Amino acid sequence: MADPFRKKLVAINALQNIRGVDLPVGLTFVQLLVTGPPGAGKSFYIKKIRGWPNEGYIDLTSKGWWKDKTLIYRPREVHLGLPFEGFPQALTVFEPEWKDAEKPLRLQLERIQLPPEGYDFLQSNWRQRYIFEFLLPKPDVIFKQRQERKSEGYFPVDETMSLDIVKRQVAVYQEIVLYLHRVKMQVYIRESLDQPPMCIVEDGEPGIPAWATATSGPRPSLTTPDGWKWLILRRDPSNWLTLTDQWQQITKETRISFDGNPFELKLGSKILRFYPEMPLGVRRKYLRRNWLITDPSTYGMHLCRFTRVCPGDTVMIGSSNEEYQAAFDFDQSVAARHITLSNIKGDIVITPLTEKSPVEIIQVTDAEREERVAKRRYHALRTIRSIYGGGISLLPPDQALALLKDVNTLLEQEIYRPENSEGKPGGLIELPDSLAPIIVGDLHAQVDNLLKIITENRFLAALEADTACLVILGDAVHSEVDGEMEDMDSSILMMDLILRLKQHFPKNLFYLKGNHDSFSESLSKNTISQGVLMRRRLQELRGEEYVEEMERFYNLLAYVICSASFIACHAGPSRRKVNRDKLINLHNHAKISNDLINSRLKRPHYLAGYTKGDVKRFRKDLGLAKHTPFIVGHTPIDPSGSVW
Repeated sequence: MADPFRKKLVAINALQNIRGVDLPVGLTFVQLLVTGPPGAGKSFYIKKIRGWPNEGYIDLTSKGWWKDKTLIYRPREVHLGLPFEGFPQALTVFEPEWKDAEKPLRLQLERIQLPPEGYDFLQSNWRQRYIFEFLLPKPDVIFKQRQERKSEGYFPVDETMSLDIVKRQVAVYQEIVLYLHRVKMQVYIRESLDQPPMCIVEDGEPGIPAWATATSGPRPSLTTPDGWKWLILRRDPSNWLTLTDQWQQITKETRISFDGNPFELKLGSKILRFYPEMPLGVRRKYLRRNWLITDPSTYGMHLCRFTRVCPGDTVMIGSSNEEYQAAFDFDQSVAARHITLSNIKGDIVITPLTEKSPVEIIQVTDAEREERVAKRRYHALRTIRSIYGGGISLLPPDQALALLKDVNTLLEQEIYRPENSEGKPGGLIELPDSLAPIIVGDLHAQVDNLLKIITENRFLAALEADTACLVILGDAVHSEVDGEMEDMDSSILMMDLILRLKQHFPKNLFYLKGNHDSFSESLSKNTISQGVLMRRRLQELRGEEYVEEMERFYNLLAYVICSASFIACHAGPSRRKVNRDKLINLHNHAKISNDLINSRLKRPHYLAGYTKGDVKRFRKDLGLAKHTPFIVGHTPIDPSGSVW
């Protein structure tokens, strides 16, 4: 005998696929609330689409339940508190009062509180705020699933279960979803994740509700970014796209779910490959979901260019983006402004900006990548261990002193450094264009960060081949991590590693002076005198002679490095007039050298800082092209606040 409830169900054919689940195209992801009887598979569903992990509860008899804080976080699983005869309070269908009743309890649907319908400009239409999906497998399917999980002992609701109870629970949820449909709430039904969603269509109704098939969806809530985007720009929320092994064209704003697999993006005739970054020594569950963008025709073969898009970043990609043009050598098929690309917690949102040239995307199968990268890094780490002379730990005092003296001798005759007026290496390093610079900002005693960098992208092989050089912009010492600022051992280990690398790559590693490269009593962080603590710890471990050699090391460091394609220093440009001769003879220009290691970008709270005009003037004084990148560290800023 046919189930009268299921005779009212009609499959929704206009679908979007979000994280492997087909959903109505009229639904925005954050509208989704999943409910159903115990054992229907709600938790598995929410986990699959990576919704809010904690279960919620809403009492449908409570006034204003639609404003409950439980519903702020979506999509999520919710249990329903329902009104039954004889009980003034709402009950769930797994509470003893409901299950143990002598006769099946009757729903009192008139006690359900309904959200208001608001249509004013800034008023929420609470009927459209949420879309309830009722997960309603057949009772025998639910009963079997609950029997299987009962043995796990994690679900107390399964202890007093029978097929009759399951049938009654399903019947209650069928009655509720039918009632909510009739009062114009947005609801639909699904029997399982591998079957299409279904809506209720009763006699006299026109068919599938408009909200389920609307290509633009209902008006988003103004409590969400999508709502304000809709209000201000009249732009609808993104469409989700499931990647396949066939090229698919992107014609409007599209969102691709993060699944940890690479993909390729074709802009005109240029192909870019996107890889999820694999941090060194961090398990995948803690991956920050950065994406590395590479040219697949060169990646992995030798030292190659790449860019990184971190969560929260948005970038315009096209030939007018100088960074991307330099990295990927776009041809004429790539428009000046081809796409914008955003990383939203790992998901990639792509918006085409031109109609003249297509944008296409394809999934890439690279099952061996993780193993391949791990092997490459393992080999690189073994090479570093061999260079270092054993495990990466503090060197014995005698070895450390001999190493530091050897490096100081190298600095007295350092390559690419013009001599100053006293016949000593000057404050400027001038690199040949044949060396690709690998520029590293403030490391502040994070040894793992340095190891990650030099085991990346065949950097180490490029140093060995004399095709690249490592440039460290000072401040490799003195941790800025709370609770570690007074610990100097990590700083000493960092310098041991850098000094050993300098000894091994004397022509391919350059360390510039930073403001922390000093034992000065004025050097402090959060009232902690890190310069003094560093001196004291070195005296304890290695003696006064080592401290004196380290001071000599600081005094021998250059301040500025440049080539025809870039210029860099630790902090920023001097606001005083400079030229090449002054940079070489910085020993005669203390104020300029102080600016180079201490100046900061001008901010509302730091009006004495340097400006974009100072950067331009510094370039001009040195005879560099007006767009030459000027790279510094020192000032912590957000990515959008930088100035080339």
